[in-house]
Amino acid sequence: MAEPTPRRHEPRLRPAPLLFEPAEAAADPEHFFDLESIDDPRALLERATELTHAFRAAADRAMEFQALAAAQLADPRRFDRLTAADIAERADWTEDYAKKMVEFGRDLMRGEPAD
Repeated sequence: MAEPTPRRHEPRLRPAPLLFEPAEAAADPEHFFDLESIDDPRALLERATELTHAFRAAADRAMEFQALAAAQLADPRRFDRLTAADIAERADWTEDYAKKMVEFGRDLMRGEPAD
């Protein structure tokens, strides 16, 4: 699992921007954020590392939003609340993982740091 993202009391690092890939470039399986055009290995390592950090930060942030959504969908105050099994099916998770994500989302909503 990815490293935990910083919480509200910790500054969030700004990852490298994820630039939009034009459709014709994305259609080329060898094309990836223009990395294939970088000849200098130092520059390639630097840009690839920036992208790695950006993707990790994006994945961590997206996972937090998944957890928030799961917690909201499972909220017993909702007349249309979903069970952990329903959430798991929608998100392609196991039921146990859905339960953990609901709890994580509840912690985030309370402003509690992740363990």
